[in-house]
Amino acid sequence: MNREPLIFEVSEKGKRAFRLPKLDIPRRKDSLEGYPLREEIEGFPHVSEVEVVRHFTRLSQLNYAVDLGFYPLGSCTMKYNPRVNERAAALPGFSAVHPLAPEEYIQGCLEAVKRTEELLCEITGMDAFTLQPAAGAQGELVGMMLIRARLTDRGDPRRIVLIPDSAHGTNPSSAHLCGYGVQEIKSDGSGRVDLADLDRAMTPEVAALMLTNPNTLGVFETDIKKIAGLVHSRGGFLYMDGANMNALCGICRPGDMEVDVIHLNLHKTFSTPHGGGGPGAGPVGVREELAPYLPGPVVARRDGRLILVEDLPRSIGRVRSFYGNFLVVVKALAYILTLGAEGLREMSEVAVLNANYIRRSLEGIYHLKYQTPTLHECVFSDKLQKEHGVTNLDIAKRLIDYGVHPPTMSFPLIVPGALMIEPTETEPRRELDIFIEAMKAIAREAEENPEILKSAPHVSYVRRLNETAAARNPVLRWTRDLKEPSAG
Repeated sequence: MNREPLIFEVSEKGKRAFRLPKLDIPRRKDSLEGYPLREEIEGFPHVSEVEVVRHFTRLSQLNYAVDLGFYPLGSCTMKYNPRVNERAAALPGFSAVHPLAPEEYIQGCLEAVKRTEELLCEITGMDAFTLQPAAGAQGELVGMMLIRARLTDRGDPRRIVLIPDSAHGTNPSSAHLCGYGVQEIKSDGSGRVDLADLDRAMTPEVAALMLTNPNTLGVFETDIKKIAGLVHSRGGFLYMDGANMNALCGICRPGDMEVDVIHLNLHKTFSTPHGGGGPGAGPVGVREELAPYLPGPVVARRDGRLILVEDLPRSIGRVRSFYGNFLVVVKALAYILTLGAEGLREMSEVAVLNANYIRRSLEGIYHLKYQTPTLHECVFSDKLQKEHGVTNLDIAKRLIDYGVHPPTMSFPLIVPGALMIEPTETEPRRELDIFIEAMKAIAREAEENPEILKSAPHVSYVRRLNETAAARNPVLRWTRDLKEPSAG
């Protein structure tokens, strides 16, 4: 495969993509006086239009994308997004609306926001929602801010937040940013919260327990009611990280489990672009006690019309410009209305079925630390392959040679050498079988020819890099004294 040159290498001084005709009227010398005009950028490439188009088109063809195959990234829920969602969000009434337009001109947009909030309340069993947070981690932060505001009103904001060792990695950061210290709760032998450890840790200084359910092992916390009762009996709040809601929709509701606060990821459960594919949204739902503290403005129905309510004396304040990532909300609304109640339940059932199909197919070939039944994802480890000197990194790199995207690696931390796999509900059996056969072939290679894994990938455009050096000293621009672009 020929190496695609950097755009700086294609450059030849004097080239340009377009030229404007000479002015046929006198130029006003003072027309731009006082404006901060940009100077010529030193070293900026000089290329023609066709070179620009072909260069970036060729680069795009080197990328892996959901239109080519599936992403088995555990915890990330990287699933295919129906194109009808994109069409809905591209309607001019949504995509071309000005964010400062008066309320009377954006009743349709406000209706989309309000209906999404109402549907999310029905799906989760919560009493109120805000759609402002722009991502799951910001949703976590907002949830903790709501809890802190309520506890402060009670006269005791408390000092500590409890977080199980099976929680998502952003939970501790969100609690720290809100001014809390963090204390870890251990998992028991089934991968669930150790109730004895929670009982010991749940002191009067604890503000909340941040619980991921299902957790990062894909395990459902079957003692959720006992957990909620214990936390509430000692004056704390139960926060649920709802990033894995795609395993629960239409089956059970966090509000019915006595959860006080939950954040969702519209860009995961409700099928909008994720990661590099576009912005996210991390709505936060609360029970009635916390509703007065939600960020403003709040969309409300008054006299047959929708208004934005700004006068919210106990609100934690705005957390995002305007009303969050609005077009992501529109896409999620289109997805929910397209599927309906039965479709959302089927989404969760197929997500669980697909994950368990992969788990059953690879059990015994890859080590499974916890034998507990799992829902939407499963977590293997490289323990068996390490006997032959092969690590999870080697396995992931070799998957690239098979045309398969690697799963999430080395997380959760309670599984050393983790390979965290989540196929989602959008993948047909044929795609799952391609992944399973690749994993089986790699397991055989680990026994028979481990060296081929340690030097993988072999057919990708970029070979294995020194990832530590690449992170610390990335080469971002070609220089003539380098024979090849390198990382470090």
